[in-house]
Amino acid sequence: MQHSAGGRALAIDYDDVLSAQRRLEGVAHRTPVLRSATADARAQATLHFKAEHLQRIGAFKFRGGYNALDRFDAAQQRAGVVAFSSGNHAQAIALSARLKAMRAVIVMPEDAPEAKIAATRGYGAEVVLYDRYTEDREALGRGLAEREGLTLVPPFNHPHVMAGQGTVANELFDEAGELDLLLVPLGGGGLLSGCATVARARYPNCRVIGVEPEAGNDGQQSLARDAIVAIDTPRTIADGAQTAALGDLTFGVIRQCVDAIVTVSDAELVDAMTFMASRMKQFVEPTGCLAVAAAFANAEPWQGLRIGIVISGGNVDPLRFASLIAAP
Repeated sequence: MQHSAGGRALAIDYDDVLSAQRRLEGVAHRTPVLRSATADARAQATLHFKAEHLQRIGAFKFRGGYNALDRFDAAQQRAGVVAFSSGNHAQAIALSARLKAMRAVIVMPEDAPEAKIAATRGYGAEVVLYDRYTEDREALGRGLAEREGLTLVPPFNHPHVMAGQGTVANELFDEAGELDLLLVPLGGGGLLSGCATVARARYPNCRVIGVEPEAGNDGQQSLARDAIVAIDTPRTIADGAQTAALGDLTFGVIRQCVDAIVTVSDAELVDAMTFMASRMKQFVEPTGCLAVAAAFANAEPWQGLRIGIVISGGNVDPLRFASLIAAP
């Protein structure tokens, strides 16, 4: 744990990320950093795409999930883990638990895509379905943890999850070297807080910018007010960023280590998805394209810079993907 200049203790520091890197060695994929001359020309910048849609379970979430479970003591391992998630975190915990030979119980909304429920069960997890409009998933998760002795691992507001996600930026810097700017998707803040921690430690002059969907700019509002702002569940195609508020741990890091938060529209996300598929042959989910869309939209004058772009995931149904990019 590190201390900021203001005296507030932050949930993680760079050593925590390095520890996570060691735990993930040989378990998580070291995903490629992609380049595209066409993308560079469009953004008028040099873009380095960290391809986490090619990670195990199709998203960066595997890193944080596995790092958290790998730190369980013997009693926790025997009892198992419980998590709540509608998608990528569910699959991350389910696969990590299978690799660790642990029981996993995942609380998922009954209207979650059938493919995500099937994938989570396919990794061996027990799925508990709930009504997202009448039931509280966090309360259900805590109740299961207390009744059955399970350890609750939340999707972003957890130091081991945050540190695991920070390994994304660490690998990107290893391959691309120093960057002028790092663009990172923002939902609950686990990925952004982890990546920002790495950037501040390795390249303090690299600007770190989070990217949210326009309809769900709670992080942007929170940074402006210097306090966590909660919103109603946003209506956006970026389903991985439909969070209502940042966590207290993730916000603590973001307010100290992130330079700005920008937003992109759903239309800009579709444009970025179309570009990635047609020009770079990459199948990326809407949330995964947040940082790509920001680079193309040039929310700030970023021309001529060396920019790192985190592509966070690729878990979108092919028919849904096709319908989005085909829409007039």
